Amino acid sequence: MIWTLLVFLFTMYVLSKVAFPRSQEAIDKRANAIRDSIEHAEKTRQEADKILEEYRARLKEAREQADEIVARARKAAETTVTQATEEGREKREELVAAARRDIEAETRRSLQRIRQEVADLTVLTTEKVAHKALTSDDHKRLIEEALAEADFSALGANGGPAVQTGEGAS
Repeated sequence: MIWTLLVFLFTMYVLSKVAFPRSQEAIDKRANAIRDSIEHAEKTRQEADKILEEYRARLKEAREQADEIVARARKAAETTVTQATEEGREKREELVAAARRDIEAETRRSLQRIRQEVADLTVLTTEKVAHKALTSDDHKRLIEEALAEADFSALGANGGPAVQTGEGAS
């Protein structure tokens, strides 16, 4: 048993001088490698977190810009619609005013033609009734009397063809 104890102690001594330092060195290298890997992983994680925060900030900014662009586009569309509506309204009013002017001018021309026809008919009728030719002064006097008796206001008001005279319609 002493010999076993001596061999054991001798083996322990040799191992402590030769094997244990190398084993300890390998364990230390492994521990350092693991520690370096953990530190590297932590740095990588921190960089990834930083990049993620930057990405989120850029994404938020991009969303805000997109919302702003959409808002501007809506406003521009509303402005365009409003302008188009206003231009359409103005164009319609111009067309209505032009149509009214045309109607009024045509009404005046029609009334003038009717007055001329009434005057011609009055002169013709008077010549046939009197069986004689009238002088130009007689023509003027008869035309003025006929036009004074004719009521053209009804034609100007409703556009109807009826001619009324002061003594009654014929």
